[in-house]
Amino acid sequence: MNQPDTDSTDPNEANIALVNALMAQLNVTRDQLDRAGMTPIRPVPTFTEYIPQVRAAVTAGTLRAYDTYWQRISTHWGDRRLNEPTPTEIKELAQLARQNAITRRNSRGGGSAAEHLIAALRCIYQHAINDRLLGANDNPAARVRKPRRQPSLREALPERAIADIVKVTSETGNDPELDLLILRLHLETACRQGGALHAHRHDLDTDQCLIRLHEKGQTQRWQPISPTLTRALVAHFDTRGDGNPASQILRYRNGRPVGKRRYDNIWKRIRTHLRWADTHQISAHWLRHTTLTWVERHFGQSIAQRYAGHTDSSRQATISVYTKATQAEVAQALSALTGETHPLATAEHMTALLTARFLQTAHDGATTSAEASPR
Repeated sequence: MNQPDTDSTDPNEANIALVNALMAQLNVTRDQLDRAGMTPIRPVPTFTEYIPQVRAAVTAGTLRAYDTYWQRISTHWGDRRLNEPTPTEIKELAQLARQNAITRRNSRGGGSAAEHLIAALRCIYQHAINDRLLGANDNPAARVRKPRRQPSLREALPERAIADIVKVTSETGNDPELDLLILRLHLETACRQGGALHAHRHDLDTDQCLIRLHEKGQTQRWQPISPTLTRALVAHFDTRGDGNPASQILRYRNGRPVGKRRYDNIWKRIRTHLRWADTHQISAHWLRHTTLTWVERHFGQSIAQRYAGHTDSSRQATISVYTKATQAEVAQALSALTGETHPLATAEHMTALLTARFLQTAHDGATTSAEASPR
């Protein structure tokens, strides 16, 4: 390649010479550059234009968590383009969300509202980056620190409290049979509310006493349940269901599937009759804490993690990769919890195996010694 003459006293001429040399090296003509410059640039959409696309793309759980905040963002910044807000403006909007948070009995100063607003914005920007509307580094929400999440006030309930909850549930309401079945399902499986509501008839393995739980993050897992609960769920669906294996198990007497309102009804009644439950705003999630705490205390962290359906071991020691609990161990914990034998709750197989091996070795050794000893 011919070297450009850069000895010219005019810096512009030297730059032009360098550009011409580079174009020649890349085999690019001025006509090609002119045509490329005429290509229309895709405009960055406004929040009002783009948020509906994000709504249509996310899961139902994400939509429930963020939709309120997307509405608020549309109200404040609807006509602004995604690349216009600054990190400082996002902090101001998050602070406004904190100040306007609805005050409830269990409110924690609006920190959750600020956290969710920032997360909702991050979700929007991540979709925009994936759609190549923005560059990978053009996410101002990523440069705003979320408020520190406060430790949960929920904890395991004592046995007396569980007994009181069961008593109130059995003596109040228009369908104690349904409500008690819901409570038992949560106490045995430590499932979340969504896991119970999304359980279908084909999610029951009656031979092995398992239920397939569909929970947040679109995760699925087979969870052991007692024979008693297995029979109760089957009978409940046989009596109230429509016979379709793909239909929801939990139903009202008229056959209508149960929704979140039933949970609201159950816990409103419980909090009405139990003052301490109202003070602490007890809900179904407290049952999850109760069961998992019991399992962890009696069977250890690894089995409790599997029982809970947690798959992220990043916060655990590296050894957790090798010591992941088995389904049989979860079934053993369930058997201890319910006092019922479970078909998957086998004995300590390593103990049985080693005992058998050592006994056989001892027997063989004794036989050999007897044969070798003088008569």
